Amino acid sequence: MLRGAPRRSARATGPEYNALPRSDTIASVGHRRVVGGAGMGMRQSRPMTTRRGTRPSHVRPRPPSGGRPTPVKVRPRAPAPGRLSVHAPVRRSRGIPLVGRLVLGVGVLAVAVLVLYVGAGGLSVLAGALGTAVTSFVQGVTATPVPSELAPTAPEAPTIESPAEPYTNQSEVDLTITVPSRLAGDPDYRVRVYLALADQAPAPIDERPLAPTARMIIPVTLTKGINDFSVTLVGPGGESESSPLARWVLDTNPPAIRLISPKDGALINRKAVTLEGRTQGRSTLQVRNTKTGESIGGTAATDGTFSLSLPLTSGSNPIKITATDPAGNTKAIELTVRRGSGRLRASLSASFYSVSQKRLPFEIRLIVLVDDPDGKPLQGARVTFTLSVPGVKTVTGDAVTDANGQASYSTRIPKGADRGGGTAGVLVRTTEFGRTTDEMVINITK
Repeated sequence: MLRGAPRRSARATGPEYNALPRSDTIASVGHRRVVGGAGMGMRQSRPMTTRRGTRPSHVRPRPPSGGRPTPVKVRPRAPAPGRLSVHAPVRRSRGIPLVGRLVLGVGVLAVAVLVLYVGAGGLSVLAGALGTAVTSFVQGVTATPVPSELAPTAPEAPTIESPAEPYTNQSEVDLTITVPSRLAGDPDYRVRVYLALADQAPAPIDERPLAPTARMIIPVTLTKGINDFSVTLVGPGGESESSPLARWVLDTNPPAIRLISPKDGALINRKAVTLEGRTQGRSTLQVRNTKTGESIGGTAATDGTFSLSLPLTSGSNPIKITATDPAGNTKAIELTVRRGSGRLRASLSASFYSVSQKRLPFEIRLIVLVDDPDGKPLQGARVTFTLSVPGVKTVTGDAVTDANGQASYSTRIPKGADRGGGTAGVLVRTTEFGRTTDEMVINITK
């Protein structure tokens, strides 16, 4: 660069630059620059330094700034997958396809032929054809639609009545079937009967035409054991759904009777005998005293157990028990029991039988055991105890026997009782067996 050549400083901008005269000159000496001009003093610029005071020799000097920031280089991004590339070429339409051109040509040709036809006198023919078409359209819109014939469908399922008692000893029964009333007497339909035995699939066994009424009867033969019947309707539309099952059970065996008590020839020391046993569940029982003619009936429980009480007379009493099962089969057994002279028995005891006068007062406990005429402990008997000793007023107490037939009463013999023999007694009363008594002696000694 020539010394003293005029030029603008790269860093001189703003008002300071505008204030400089045009004859400015810049002199460079070494690493220093001198700015001069007319009427101005010389101003020396500061030397360029680094942070450490001097610039290393391997650092390239930074070019002067032009006043604008250096543009940042940005790497172009690839277009998003759903967008077209910004560099994709614009596709232009090639015009009407070949097929479209052919169709358009045919249309133009048809119009030309029509024009020639009309010009040649075919206008009346065209108008007549158009009128015929419009008339046909109007008639088709306003005409009453005629329903098309529907294909036949399967009929509704019939029903079959179930018996009130499925068990029977009759080998033939009647099935009562009901069909839809609109089909009654229709010759195009028939009733088909199915039978399913135990552990077997239903199989058709009969087919009958419909009766004039909706209700019809079909007799069937039973097989021993379970018989499940169902029916369907068969017609032009096919076979209907099956009806619910109706069950019959053919049972021709008489019910067994096992008497638990009493045994044949037993002695009964009471007014009635209780017969207990087991037979077929839900069987009807009839018990009759053939000597007196009295009888009583009952029904066995679902498990077959039964318990019936029959009045007795003195001496021997022949008894007949008859059981009838739900199917109508019957069986009878007979036995004889004898009513004894059996009496109600009471046995009285005390906690002591003799006591010294010197030990008075002294507590005493009276105990009674009550047995029915059969010698079994009697529960629920009413008992009245009494105690009477010399010189003391008689005392009483009431009680009721427990499940063991026992009752007790406690009292005290007071001081001042006289020597001698006293009495302890008991009175037992029952509704079924009457009453009985017992007593014992209590001694007061010196």
